[in-house]
Amino acid sequence: MSFSANLNIMMKAARKAGRSLVKDFREVENLQVSVKGAGDFVSRADIAAEAILKEELMGARPNYGWLAEEGGEEEGEDPTRRWIVDPLDGTTNFLHGLPHWAISIALEHKGQIVAGVIYDPAKDEMFMAEKGEGAWMNDMRIRASGRMRMIEAVFATGVPFANSRHLPATLKDLARLMPACAGVRRWGAASLDLAYVAAGRYDGFWERGLKPWDLAAGLVILREAGAFVEPMDPEGDILSDGAMITANEALFEKFSKVIRDA
Repeated sequence: MSFSANLNIMMKAARKAGRSLVKDFREVENLQVSVKGAGDFVSRADIAAEAILKEELMGARPNYGWLAEEGGEEEGEDPTRRWIVDPLDGTTNFLHGLPHWAISIALEHKGQIVAGVIYDPAKDEMFMAEKGEGAWMNDMRIRASGRMRMIEAVFATGVPFANSRHLPATLKDLARLMPACAGVRRWGAASLDLAYVAAGRYDGFWERGLKPWDLAAGLVILREAGAFVEPMDPEGDILSDGAMITANEALFEKFSKVIRDA
C-alpha cells in the first residue's frame, strides 16, 4: 500500500499534531475544577495543534493556500491548491475529557477536494483517501455499509446547541427519522461522523451549519468509500452552504427523502 507524497505529508502532520493534543488531553481532567481555566487551556491546545499542522504542511508545500478554523484564510502563490484544516474537531468533547475528537486535513485542487485525512489520536485511527484511489482506515480498506432497510440503520447528526437557528429544523428531522430507523447518534465531532459513514459504522449522516474545515476531508473519504453525498439543497454547494446528506447507496434515496421532507 503506497500513497502519494501529499497524502504522506498530511498523515505525518496529523500524527505530529495528534501527539501534542494527546499530551494536552491528559491534563484536561485536572482542570475541570475551573471551567474558565479548562476552556482557556483547550483553546491554547487547539492553537498549538494548528501551529504544528501549518508548520508541517506549509513547510512541505509553501506555495499552497491555507484555510483553517483558528488562523483563517491565506492565499498561496499557487491559486489552484490549498490546505483546509481543522486542528481539533470535537472541542467540547476534548474539554470534558471525552476521547472522541479528531484532526481533519483536506487538500483542495481547482475547487475539488482531492485528498483527505481524519485522524483520531485517542483511538489511533487514521481515515484517509485520495480521489480515485479508494478509502482507508490505517492499513484496512473501508467501504460504506451494505444495509438496505431503514429500520436496521443507524444515522448520525449534530444537534445544535444554545440559540442556533438550525435547532427547529433538526428537531423536525429527528421526529420524522427516529421512528423509521434503528437509532440516531450525536457524538459531537462531524469529521468523525463522516469517517464512520465511510467505514460502515454509521449508515448515514446529515447536518446543517457546518464549516468547510468540518467537511472537506470527509467528502473525499466518503466518496471513495462508495457513499452517496449531496448538499441538503440539491441545487446548493456543500462547502459553501455547510449542509449535507450522506448515506450508503441502498438507503440514500429513502433517507434523504425523510430529511428533505422534514
